[in-house]
Amino acid sequence: MALAGDGRGHPAGGAAARTVPSEIMSLQPWGYLKDNGPDRWHETYPMAKGNNQSPVAILTKDVYKDPALLPWFTGYDPGAAKTIMNTGKTCRVTFDDTFDRSVLRGGPLQGTYRLRQLLIHWGSTDDKGSEHVIDATRHAGEIHLVHWYPKYSNYADSLRKTDGVAILAILLKVGKDPKPEMKRILEEMEAIKTKGKEVPFQNFDPSILFPQNRSYFTYQGSFTTPPCDECVTWIILKEPITVSVDQMEKLRSLSSNAAGDPYCALVDNWRPLQPLNNRMVRSPCQ
Repeated sequence: MALAGDGRGHPAGGAAARTVPSEIMSLQPWGYLKDNGPDRWHETYPMAKGNNQSPVAILTKDVYKDPALLPWFTGYDPGAAKTIMNTGKTCRVTFDDTFDRSVLRGGPLQGTYRLRQLLIHWGSTDDKGSEHVIDATRHAGEIHLVHWYPKYSNYADSLRKTDGVAILAILLKVGKDPKPEMKRILEEMEAIKTKGKEVPFQNFDPSILFPQNRSYFTYQGSFTTPPCDECVTWIILKEPITVSVDQMEKLRSLSSNAAGDPYCALVDNWRPLQPLNNRMVRSPCQ
């Protein structure tokens, strides 16, 4: 899920991998282990116990078919991609969001949202890793494309508004015919093996990752990582994309520790399901 407080992105620097100073990386004392994992996030980040938290379980039989929901569209500039980084908690691609360069519109959204970052969640095995669960099925992973509403003064301001952020979620399932476009991200794993490693990642259009079917579920929720701000309109694509066993192993090869520290596999960086409470999950009629 999407790293709200960790989503500033850092300048690309030179062509070689660089390490972000540890004092920057340790600003957030949360993680996915027993002592700092999701069950304890609310101790430092009270919003994690809010009424509109994510992810949620979606049952298609309970989804409201809303005739008012429109198709969604993206216009992504490949030149906006800047860097790819191992944050110690996820693999993150950052994009230039200083103007309407790469945008998402339509669907349940009232305006045009700017792409800021791409984040990936995955499991230690192929039967877990996605954050959202559809009809009791949890997939091997989930990609989040995080966008913010520039009608607000800046990204930080948008986090304080209920319609400030839109996240497009793509589910990953393991199968025999993997989506070749995932290779573009996964071939960088060796360069960002340890926490804090960041390398330039240019000329990348994330729309190459979209499945053929653009149908979606949508609901109002939160970031799935601290501080778990309740500012997110979720657009979850119904059709997963396929990745191979080898591709999943590449993600699992990352370390959640910095270079020089013992290797610790970066896996199971997903938040458990949160109560839906009184929220409605909708989908288009088509």
